[in-house]
Amino acid sequence: MPLTTVETPADTDGVSLSHGLKQRHLSMIALGGVIGAGLFVGSGAGIAAAGPSIVIAYALSGLLVMLVMRMLGEMSAAYPSSGSFSSHAERAIGPWAGFTAGWAFWVLLCTAVGLEGIGAAQIVHGWLPGTPEWAWVALFMVVFCGTNLAAVKNFGEFEFWFAALKVGAITLFLVLGVLALAGVLPGTDSPGGSNLTELLPNGGEGLVIGLLASVFAYGGLETVTIAAAESQDPVRGVARAVRTAMWRIAVFYVGSMAVIVALVPWDDPQVVENGPYVAALDRLGIPGAGQLMNVVVLVALLSAMNANVYGASRIGYSLVERGQGPKWLGRVSGGVPRVAVLASSVFGFLCVLLSYWRPDDVFAWLLNMIGAVILVVWIFIAVSQLRLRRRLERETPERLAVRMWAFPWLTWVALAGMATVFVLMAREPDTRVQLYSTGAMTLALAAVGYARQRARARR
Repeated sequence: MPLTTVETPADTDGVSLSHGLKQRHLSMIALGGVIGAGLFVGSGAGIAAAGPSIVIAYALSGLLVMLVMRMLGEMSAAYPSSGSFSSHAERAIGPWAGFTAGWAFWVLLCTAVGLEGIGAAQIVHGWLPGTPEWAWVALFMVVFCGTNLAAVKNFGEFEFWFAALKVGAITLFLVLGVLALAGVLPGTDSPGGSNLTELLPNGGEGLVIGLLASVFAYGGLETVTIAAAESQDPVRGVARAVRTAMWRIAVFYVGSMAVIVALVPWDDPQVVENGPYVAALDRLGIPGAGQLMNVVVLVALLSAMNANVYGASRIGYSLVERGQGPKWLGRVSGGVPRVAVLASSVFGFLCVLLSYWRPDDVFAWLLNMIGAVILVVWIFIAVSQLRLRRRLERETPERLAVRMWAFPWLTWVALAGMATVFVLMAREPDTRVQLYSTGAMTLALAAVGYARQRARARR
């Protein structure tokens, strides 16, 4: 079987997914995929809790994410698939594992589409207060549903330019921040190390809260391995994306956190109220910093919406292709799983409606249910890699275009890191409910998946 083989289609028409993504699309998706609204806004709560030690928190969680991406890259280069980790889990552990990881991630992505739509609508509503937020959400849903219903190259072009804007914005921020710290930015006095005198202002507990916040800020990196299956050279695309993950995480996440806590006092109320990047730009005296960052955050939210509709539709398609879902969901026309795109968009819009209709019970329950899904996915990735690596070395070593570092020791280190995060979540009241809710959903999916697996085995 050649290295670039992808899945066969599930539909009866014999039409498979297209290969419309170019290398420049994949490269920019990989580059911009790590820059989300969680980094621009959500990191403020982590800074307020951890103080300057937020840099340590992002570095530690970044190391864990690098290991996960390396493991996922090894498997995705060997077995390019639109199902990514779900397909690998099925191959390595069994159909029940692929079912569990795939559908849990599908729910996560679809819910995230709704959340990002709400966030984007709130920004636009702030600019145009006379317009209803729901109308903006509906408009964004229609646009990105339409984008993903068309050829995959349209998704690639949208993400290319979205990612280029995000990368440009954060690069400019880092350059301005470094110049200010060096004391060479006109009209700005360097704070030196005055904001870094107290590394752990809230003790170890603050660092733990910052660590948990940073772990979930890295979600979205998996999209590039899903998209690689529709590229012109899946193996090369995955290999390049994974090999550049280290410097991307170091520069964009750890680097920007270091610049922010050096420029702005960690206990400045603006860090939480306006977001850390706005607070830093205000310190530099950049006019219109708040509105400038609102534009960047809006772009990040729209980019995430586009990518999550894409990712959800491909995960859904792959599950159906492997007999893990209703056949109608996997029909492909024009190289695009259009029914899966529509289903993912409808589920996302339903989440938006729930946020209006039942914000205190149903919507809150849904948010808690997906709170720790990414950690569940990472565990499936690590266990799958442990099992598949041995098989690849024994049967088809030529497929190992990307190799996990220091195998199997670093894979076990990553699993220990994930277990540690679970323990920390169980200790914190705010994350304990998410952990238990996600655990309940995972167990329910695993039970259904195992029952389906036994039933198919009997048949």
